[in-house]
Amino acid sequence: MSTRRSALIGRSMPISAQKTRATAEGGDRKGRFYKPLPKEFWRGGFTYRQIAREGSAAIYEQRWTGCAEPSVSYEVVRLRCRDGFHIGGRFVPTAEVYPGSEQWGELGWTFCNKELAFAKLWEIAASLNAPARVGQKRKRSRLEKSPT
Repeated sequence: MSTRRSALIGRSMPISAQKTRATAEGGDRKGRFYKPLPKEFWRGGFTYRQIAREGSAAIYEQRWTGCAEPSVSYEVVRLRCRDGFHIGGRFVPTAEVYPGSEQWGELGWTFCNKELAFAKLWEIAASLNAPARVGQKRKRSRLEKSPT
């Protein structure tokens, strides 16, 4: 019977004890942490499932839950972060948010065609990563607050 030895590092601590667990939080370059938008969620009778993500742009497949054979549409969104806040003695942490209906056409678009949705995703991703030209304002990252 062969004996199995655990790998030891430094102060004779097993490798598995030194590893840290991944968390369900994202972070920006300034070290602030936020809760990412779930890859799947339900809202208003629809299920949403993330099928692609490129930085702060994503495609969510949308299906109506009230139908045996629902039609599928694709929502392309620019995700933003909202600050944490207190409500009723409870702290709600900083988190990514899905655009609201009043932001549709600016931060969110709906497509019936998957290829068109991906084309919009690549367009948004390219514009978010493009360097600002002289005389142009640079695009703010999703973690920078919008003016109020």
